[in-house]
Amino acid sequence: MPKLNENYKNLKESYLFSEIAHRVDAYTKANPDKKVIRLGIGDVTLPLGSHVIEGLHEGVNAMASSETFKGYGPEQGYAFLREAISDYYKRNGICVDASDIFVSDGAKSDTGNITDIFGNDNVILMPDPVYPVYVDTNIMCGRNVTYIAGNADNHFLPMPDPDVHADLIYICSPNNPTGAAYNKEQLKEWVDYALANEAVILYDSAYEAFISDPELPRSIYAIEGAKKCAIEFCSLSKTAGFTGTRCGYTVVPKELVFKASDGSELSLHAMWNRRQTTKFNGTSYIIQKGAAAAFSAEGMAQCQENIRYYKENAKIIASVFDEKGIRYFGGINSPYIWFECPNGMDSWEFFDCMLNTIQVVGTPGAGFGENGKNFFRLTAFGNRENTIEAMERFKAAF
Repeated sequence: MPKLNENYKNLKESYLFSEIAHRVDAYTKANPDKKVIRLGIGDVTLPLGSHVIEGLHEGVNAMASSETFKGYGPEQGYAFLREAISDYYKRNGICVDASDIFVSDGAKSDTGNITDIFGNDNVILMPDPVYPVYVDTNIMCGRNVTYIAGNADNHFLPMPDPDVHADLIYICSPNNPTGAAYNKEQLKEWVDYALANEAVILYDSAYEAFISDPELPRSIYAIEGAKKCAIEFCSLSKTAGFTGTRCGYTVVPKELVFKASDGSELSLHAMWNRRQTTKFNGTSYIIQKGAAAAFSAEGMAQCQENIRYYKENAKIIASVFDEKGIRYFGGINSPYIWFECPNGMDSWEFFDCMLNTIQVVGTPGAGFGENGKNFFRLTAFGNRENTIEAMERFKAAF
C-alpha cells in the first residue's frame, strides 16, 4: 500500500473557484430562466489582438512544412520569445537578461512549482488576504505559513516587520485580490528586508500591464538590489488575454546564489533550470510565436487597447460604489475592485445574496484569507454590456 502525501488532508475542502462554480451551477440549474452575470473569476472576454493571431498562424503554418517544422523545443523557451520579453522590460526602463527568463504555461503553474527548489523547513511569509495558490501549494509540501495582515488601515499593503524573520516572501503587486499596488519606496523596504534576512521574494507581477501610474513599479527589478533577492513571475493571461492560450514566464536572476547546508553555493537559476528540464517539456512553439507577437510594439498597442477597455469597466463599477458610499480598493491600476460588503454581511453571505437577489457572481473575500471575510472582489474582465447591467442591478438592490 503506498504512503500518500497526507498534507493534502490539510487543504480546505474545495479550491475557492471550484466552490464558486459549484454554487453557481446549482443556482442556474434551479433557475434556468435567470440571466446570471459573472464578474467573479478573472477570465478575460475580449478576443486576442489581430497581431497575436497573425503570430499564431505563422506558428501553425511552420508545422506544415518539413523545412520549418518544430518538434521538442528548449524547455527554457525559444530565444526569439525570451529576447522579446527582455526587450519589453527594456521599454519599461528595466534591464533583464534574456537568459534569466524561463517561458512557461502561466504564472499559476510557476508560483506553485517554484516550491520544488526550496526546502520545507523555510519560514514562509505571505499577506492575508492572498491568492490561494500560494497557500495551497505550500500546504501540499507540509510547510507552515506565517501571515502578515493586509487590511483597510494599511490599504491592503502590509509592510515588513523587522522583528519577524522570513526565508520566503510572497508579494503580488498589483495585488490579487485587492487591486492594491506597492510604490517604489514600499517595495524598497521589502527588498531591504529580504537582503537583511537573506530571504527570497517571490514576486507575482501578473497584472503589471494595468499600471499607468509612473510612481508604481511594474517589476520588482525596478528596485535596486532586487536581483539578489527576488524571483519574478508574470503572465500573458491578463497582459495579452492568454487565459485560454496559456503562456507566462519567470525571471530567475543568476545573482540569486545561496549557501547550502554543507557550505557550498547553490544557484537558484541553475536549480530552476534543472527543475524545468526535468519536469517540463516547454511551451508550444505555436503559442510562443503568438506571445512574441504580443510583445512587439504593434502587438502591445493592441493589448493595451484591450486593457483600456477593462479599465473603463472598472471605472463603471467603482462609480456605483462612489455613489453608494461603499468603501473599495483597486480598480485604477488593477482589473479588480475589492469592496466592503454592505450591511455588515460576511463575504459568503453576500455572495449568496448577490446570486439570489440580482444574479451577479463575484468572489467572496473569505476565500483569500481571514482578513477578506467582510470584503468582496469584482472583476472588470466582463463585457461592457454585462458590466453596466450588473451594476444597474446592484444599484437598485443595495
